[in-house]
Amino acid sequence: MSKKDLYRPNVAMIVVSNNYPDKKEIFIAQRNDLSDVWQFPQGGIDEGEEVKEALFRELEEEIGTDEVKIIAEYPEWLRYDFPEKIAKNMKPWIGQKQRYFLVKLKKKARIDINTKHPEFSDYKFVGVDDVLGLSASFKKDVYEKVIKYFKDEDYL
Repeated sequence: MSKKDLYRPNVAMIVVSNNYPDKKEIFIAQRNDLSDVWQFPQGGIDEGEEVKEALFRELEEEIGTDEVKIIAEYPEWLRYDFPEKIAKNMKPWIGQKQRYFLVKLKKKARIDINTKHPEFSDYKFVGVDDVLGLSASFKKDVYEKVIKYFKDEDYL
């Protein structure tokens, strides 16, 4: 197995509020298993599952709603390595390769992080420039690339 094959396929979503584009507020949630780590909703892509199918399934599983409209997609896969303390529980994976989407909550969407298998203990909407100060250090490079891309494309 090549090193490239050791990255778990994953989808990640930058969720903006239903006030977008008037207000560019981004959803970020605090993980319930890592203290003071905030992140975007994300999750593995099951074998045989299309990326966009995984996007809607993961949103429902993590934030209790799949009532979103896709605004844009980052044009390529991005990778990051797991920190050692996480990697030991994720074998055989050494990290994740992700497809990123910018999605807008629909007016009728209701966020509920108390899902069947909760991953988050809290959430909030923050300004674009506040995200990086709250995100996990091992994801920061990916977050910077994605946010810069969506800013450069005039989405954020």
